[in-house]
Amino acid sequence: MRHSPDDNSSSPAPSSSSASEAPSSPEAISSCLERNKAAMENAFVQCGDFQIVHWNYGPDLGQSAFSVYFETLTKTAPARHLKDALQNLVTCEMESATSFTIEEVMEFFERFGVSSLSAELIEDLEQAVTGVLDGKVVIFFNGWCKAIAYMALDVERRQASEPISEPSVQGPQVGFTETLDRNLGVVRSLLKSPKLKFEFIQAGEESRRAVSYGYLENSVKPELLDEFKKRLNCIGKAEILEVSYLEEWIGDNRFSPFPQVRYTERPDTVVASLLDGKIVAMVNGSPNAMICPVTFMEFFMTSEDYYNRTIFSSLIRLIRVAAFSIALLLPSTYIALSTFHSELIPTVLLLAILNTREGIPFPAMIEALIMEFFFELLREAGIRLPRPIGSAVSIVGALVIGQAAIQSQIASPVMVIVVALTGIASFALPQYNMAIAIRILRFPLMFLAASFGGLGIMVGFILIFLHLATLRSLGQPYLASLTTLDARRMRDAIIVMPRQMLIHSPRSRHLFRKNSERKNAP
Repeated sequence: MRHSPDDNSSSPAPSSSSASEAPSSPEAISSCLERNKAAMENAFVQCGDFQIVHWNYGPDLGQSAFSVYFETLTKTAPARHLKDALQNLVTCEMESATSFTIEEVMEFFERFGVSSLSAELIEDLEQAVTGVLDGKVVIFFNGWCKAIAYMALDVERRQASEPISEPSVQGPQVGFTETLDRNLGVVRSLLKSPKLKFEFIQAGEESRRAVSYGYLENSVKPELLDEFKKRLNCIGKAEILEVSYLEEWIGDNRFSPFPQVRYTERPDTVVASLLDGKIVAMVNGSPNAMICPVTFMEFFMTSEDYYNRTIFSSLIRLIRVAAFSIALLLPSTYIALSTFHSELIPTVLLLAILNTREGIPFPAMIEALIMEFFFELLREAGIRLPRPIGSAVSIVGALVIGQAAIQSQIASPVMVIVVALTGIASFALPQYNMAIAIRILRFPLMFLAASFGGLGIMVGFILIFLHLATLRSLGQPYLASLTTLDARRMRDAIIVMPRQMLIHSPRSRHLFRKNSERKNAP
């Protein structure tokens, strides 16, 4: 800890048994500067970036005070401006006075507050410790049992840029950042409605992360919002470092491979979800927003679907559904056909497959496992390596390993094609967490196909469908968009209809609900 040169007061040394954490129970601020200084030193013992600056103020410099802050969190040298700032605070109505007592200064603060937009009066040491950790400068005065804290946070922040995980050819090109206030401001600037509500909680005893969840009043179901709040209250003292941590408490089935919430870093997707009656959660320090509840078909939708013509958007969505089927069933289908149902393969294609498999020492199942293992290994290597060399390593590695596997007769060319098509199909899914579910379920289906052929695939597919039918997201059916008998509700599930015909799209559903309320109003 550094002290200013004019610090002539002798302060007691911090005790070796003092705790390095904030006081467990609120302790009132003392009117004695030395006692307050000792309490703050004990709270931040062995913190090299913690600063205490002593100084005098007033017309005759007869009053003493000190300020505390973290130099790694606050603006450059805030102590330089403290004297001028305090003079500005108290000279509003006292500038004509040649001298004043500490009682008069304190009475002025009590009556008129603090004339700084980012300042506040605090009454206990726990608030002072929390304020310093939040990046505030806290000022203690001699003879006053309160303190002034004003925000001086100045840490490095990433500027808004194009969404990395959700790029778009047409539409907004701005994504969220790690700053919660900026993210909420972007959402509110796009959805200028007084019905848009944001509520805040603080999670974790150590990190004290700010968690915010938003909803559009009269659009979200009340019972849905109550269930969300009930589950969120179960977090307790758990540390929430990223928004994905919330899924442990919000999700209905923790052991299901299918995601029960959706993540996005696009503000337009968040706005569309709010209009659709969803609940959005954000965490300070995370550039993603969590959307719940979700349905199965929402993982095949993107915000760009509503920026293009309906024919093109419907075609792209059908391609994504086909990619889901290919990524899930193609390896197991090839294993079943080549092992049990070769009579279903056309003769010319069967002869070509048998010709390429000549000399392969492994059965189709072992061959598929080897190739899938190396493909997943290359995928992870491409993600973890630095970007300039990650893509090159993954592409070159796939070509080299594939060609070497064929020449060494470890795998057949057909199997290499099957694994490559499976990987490409998984990349076509817009949501990464849904692609992870496919990667998990692909291997049980392969074992079922190697053991029972087409019957095993059918049994596995039925079990997956039964699991989806019983799965819920925040208490809502996971297959709600596919199981409803209302044909109008299914238009936005697979086929994107024109806007005039699509009354249940995220954009028009809110307008349709408002028109219905007006018709039903007396």
